Amino acid sequence: MLEATFWLLLAGIIATFGLEFANPGTLGDLTPGDKILGALFQGITPRTAGFNTLDISKMRSATLFIFIVLMFIGASPSSTGGGIKTTTMGVITAALVSTIRGSSEVEIYDRRIDKDLVFRAVTIAALALTLVTVVTVALSVSEEASFIQVMFETVSAFGTVGLTTGITTSLTDFGRVLIMITMFSGRLGPLTVMFALAQRQKPIANVILPEEKVLIG
Repeated sequence: MLEATFWLLLAGIIATFGLEFANPGTLGDLTPGDKILGALFQGITPRTAGFNTLDISKMRSATLFIFIVLMFIGASPSSTGGGIKTTTMGVITAALVSTIRGSSEVEIYDRRIDKDLVFRAVTIAALALTLVTVVTVALSVSEEASFIQVMFETVSAFGTVGLTTGITTSLTDFGRVLIMITMFSGRLGPLTVMFALAQRQKPIANVILPEEKVLIG
């Protein structure tokens, strides 16, 4: 959790500073010191804080996309923040690294991660991605805004972040209802799903089905 948090914060800060350095609508007209402070603060807040000292609506699309990724991952477990959580992303990343290395086990810091936990992490991320995709597509049809703005609004609601490019007040009633549902689902959905999966008892298998090889990739 600590390592994931560190790298996410660093990525947000570096991305904000590098992409917005010459943007006159955000960091471009600030002094070098204020640019560093602005990038430092704004690079951290997409995780769930929701505060902004820079005009989000004037940020480059690349910066908005980086913020979308940060908001989607969100906070850490046992917090009031939304998102799929840092540990979920950490487990998925560790599984990817293990697969690339050809290892049959997922290992982190000389510890083995149970495969059921990996499956839960992938399930939570997949369900969250499905929700965000469906809501984004629906809003892109119902609202008069660019796709990146709609996606930003959706993921911000899912992560209960509170950042916006300025389209919140202009949403239709349908759009507002979707955003409210997304906020509620983002705050309780992944946590509820994880709890349900953790509490589910495995049935006793009396029959072992034959293994099937499926071509992937």
